Amino acid sequence: MSKTLISLFLVIAFALVVACVDVTPEELKAILTNVPKAKVTNYAQYMNDAMDEGDIDTCCEIAAFIAQVGHESGDLNWFVEFASGSAYEGRKDLGNTVKGDGVRYKGRGPIQITGRANYRAAGKALGVDLENNPLLAQEPVIGFKTAVWFWNTRSLNKYADCSQANFDIITKRINGGFNGKADRDAKFAKAKKVLKC
Repeated sequence: MSKTLISLFLVIAFALVVACVDVTPEELKAILTNVPKAKVTNYAQYMNDAMDEGDIDTCCEIAAFIAQVGHESGDLNWFVEFASGSAYEGRKDLGNTVKGDGVRYKGRGPIQITGRANYRAAGKALGVDLENNPLLAQEPVIGFKTAVWFWNTRSLNKYADCSQANFDIITKRINGGFNGKADRDAKFAKAKKVLKC
């Protein structure tokens, strides 16, 4: 067998080992123990579909994504920011230039995209008019897609290698700091264990 064929075989074998299959509802419930039982099957499907479309497909990428989304949404229990959004009023860095934009474009979805500019960009990428219909972002089928959009526009897959140092970079890029670090880290460790990363 030539060296080229051996190299190709090793690359394919490695890809098969590293790639994960879809997360089952049972695995999702084992990682995010407080996910609503009645919704876990649908949530697993929406999440898998969004991750597949967004090329979040290695075990470490999936584990990191679930851990971060799980923390941000309280184990997929809330898809709307608790605060009114008034703190974002007039924030030009978020594209909030029209009176009422802060409340209208407050955080929604499992990663809770925020601001008119993010709603516009995510909607354009997904082919959904989120700017004129911001409440769609809190619907799980769209929300998981906005979370993957956010993840990919921040190039977070390149840090999702199962190392704690790089997971901390992901946390900082999502949160702007390290709020909820202990919970994020615990979810990441559990996800790696359940998914056998």
